[in-house]
Amino acid sequence: MDKSAAWSQRQRRFTKRQPPAQRQQTAAASRRLSLCWSVLLVAAAALAVLLLPAPAHAMTATHRRSLRDKAKEMFYHGFSNYMTHAYPEDELNPITCKGRSRDTNPNNWGINDVLGNFSLTLIDSLDALAIMGDKPGFERGVRLVIKHVNFDLDNRVQVFEVTIRVLGGLLSAHMLATDDKIGFKLDWYRGQLLDLARDLGDRLMPAFDTPTGLPYPRINLKRGVLSYEVKEACAAGAGTLILEFGVLSRLTGNPKYEKAAHRALLGVWARRSEIGLVGNTLSIFHERWIDQQAGIGAGIDSFYEYLLKAYILFGDEVYLSMFEEAYGSVMKLIRDENGYIYKNVNMMDGRLITTWIDSLAAFFPGMQVLAGDLPNAIKHHYLYFSIWQRYGALPERFDFQQRDVNIAGYPLRPELIESTYMLYQATKDPFYLYAGEQFLEDFEAMARVKCGFATLSDVRTGKHDERMESFFLSETLKYLYLLFDEDNPINKLDSNFVFTTEGHFLPLPRKYLVKTPEYMPDRVCPASTLRHLRPPTPATHYTPPLSPHEIATSNAIAGYSPPAAGDPVCPPRGLYRSIPAASAPSSSNSQAAALATANLQVEVMYEKSLARFVGSLVINLIACLLTVHYVATAVKAFQTKRSEMAVHE
Repeated sequence: MDKSAAWSQRQRRFTKRQPPAQRQQTAAASRRLSLCWSVLLVAAAALAVLLLPAPAHAMTATHRRSLRDKAKEMFYHGFSNYMTHAYPEDELNPITCKGRSRDTNPNNWGINDVLGNFSLTLIDSLDALAIMGDKPGFERGVRLVIKHVNFDLDNRVQVFEVTIRVLGGLLSAHMLATDDKIGFKLDWYRGQLLDLARDLGDRLMPAFDTPTGLPYPRINLKRGVLSYEVKEACAAGAGTLILEFGVLSRLTGNPKYEKAAHRALLGVWARRSEIGLVGNTLSIFHERWIDQQAGIGAGIDSFYEYLLKAYILFGDEVYLSMFEEAYGSVMKLIRDENGYIYKNVNMMDGRLITTWIDSLAAFFPGMQVLAGDLPNAIKHHYLYFSIWQRYGALPERFDFQQRDVNIAGYPLRPELIESTYMLYQATKDPFYLYAGEQFLEDFEAMARVKCGFATLSDVRTGKHDERMESFFLSETLKYLYLLFDEDNPINKLDSNFVFTTEGHFLPLPRKYLVKTPEYMPDRVCPASTLRHLRPPTPATHYTPPLSPHEIATSNAIAGYSPPAAGDPVCPPRGLYRSIPAASAPSSSNSQAAALATANLQVEVMYEKSLARFVGSLVINLIACLLTVHYVATAVKAFQTKRSEMAVHE
């Protein structure tokens, strides 16, 4: 007798021994057990809804377009008032509705480094007009620049700022006016903006006449380098010229501009330390560093950015090779072990120098997107977003050890918005659209004034300064517009274009892609709360692509606590501290208390994330048990059916 026959015989004997009533009781018990398992499954699903993070909800096309239109309206609130009340001066004073140009104080670098009496805001905004689809406005702006702007001026300006704002603005507008791919080609245009760019480039060239090739930081546009000029430059100032000067050489056919900028960039790179880090400030006459602070913020930031973007634009792998080595050193020695903070360290040995990070470094996640490092970009970006959530703006410096502001001002910088735009383009995660909506609402509540948008002198109180920097129009609002305008031609362009560090759109047609020549404290509500800001979209509607623990850690570093539904002190956002905004902890006791409170919040958030993890584990365990039960039930049913068939046989 084979095994199959023996098994059938045993089943027949068992079936015969089991009375009919008992078989009915067994079936009823099985049905009750199945009902119990079904109830458990429903309970597990409900638990999952309560404990697991809510999925990101897609933003509707209608809502996205309304935000795009809002960004455009905000741009024209600033730009139209500039043209009405300030043009042809360089900037608009947005509170008093008057123009601003240079003053007579030679040491007022914060103003006179940038303002040169050449209609700065108009030049800086030309490509923004085009990108926002305003061809008549773009054409009018180009005609005004051609007619009224000249650079034969007895004004001392900063080489870096004039290069990225003015030279870059002229080159970008020239490319748009001559290339019909984007739809802004001007039939009457004959290269007049390029002629202005060449003239400006020639006036900047004497700055590079140094033994090292590193440029003087400032130059007089009419008289050249002055006898008393400072003989030191920051790494970003000397190493962030290659895009604009390189494109100027490619378009004019004169290699001298690219040669000078390439030599300066290599001069900074050649002076890196043995551990691969670049410092902040160095002598342009001697091979020594004056400030050995290495980081990714002010004074160094765009040096890294232009290494990568020069490779993208020009296609020369010498820039990629430098970038990969530099980026590797940053990730090894500057990025902290948790991946949120990028520290300021000594370039020679990697020792920590400061405990603050600055707002300029918020560009770095966007650059990481271009480099293909999305995981680190997402985590790094969220830390800055956490700080923004706390204050409704981004302070110039934030102390991550004290979890408090170090420098409280905010001139409406674009870096965090740029990174948000880049991350959305790479991930299409709606979290970044909702983050952009929060930025728009905060600018509207915090910075909007009669004739534009005013710099914040203190993000904790919302106090205004009488200034609207040109980059708020040329970069900040441009990136917000592009974030929401998914059908914009720029967002669909598949080419080697880049945005410069001033946000200028720079493409380079294939005919120009020749190989680079060999030269070559206590609780304070955000000021946005004090200004009655409408609460942002509830956080449950969108979450970043991070785990709950990673979100909690980032919020803890920023000193931000998501608000309770009925928070009576700070309803829109909620923070952990509760004294008037004008006050600040001054004694060591109050600082210790603030840190103790912050540490408690970290523990609470960790407990919440742990609860979610345990809940997820329980759900998975129940799911496994259900699977085992249903498999066992199926096997038992099969065996019963087979035994019944054997009886009939």
